[in-house]
Amino acid sequence: MTTTAIGQLLTDTVPMVKTLQLEYLETTPERAVLRLPDLPEYRNHVGGPHAGAMFTLAESASGAIVLAAFGDQLGRAVPLPTVGEISFKKLARGVVTATATLGRPVAEVLAELDEGKRPEFPITVEITREDGAVTGVLEIVWTLRPNS
Repeated sequence: MTTTAIGQLLTDTVPMVKTLQLEYLETTPERAVLRLPDLPEYRNHVGGPHAGAMFTLAESASGAIVLAAFGDQLGRAVPLPTVGEISFKKLARGVVTATATLGRPVAEVLAELDEGKRPEFPITVEITREDGAVTGVLEIVWTLRPNS
């Protein structure tokens, strides 16, 4: 799937993605980059994006990787996040960007699925502001739950 197709699919099926007007900049099986616009209704008490908006941005970036890497497996497995922990590093202001990176080779995950296992795979997402400073990091683990 292309970046545009993945972005449209998630926008159409995940209401929060549409609500936050997330922008899909890049999506490959190993990396995804999304941006959260700077809108007043998303801001918290210190003028930056609300923590919930930042988590949704980062989780959505991880989901874009899952679709790019494993979207062709949806007929036999359901992708589910199992654990997610976010660390806030610096004050975020303005537009923020999430860059997600897959932590295991796609082929390795698919080999486990082929063996009838329920593979897990980590994705790390860095959230940065426009000056490049990392404002947060989401460590999230996804699984492919076999349909049978």
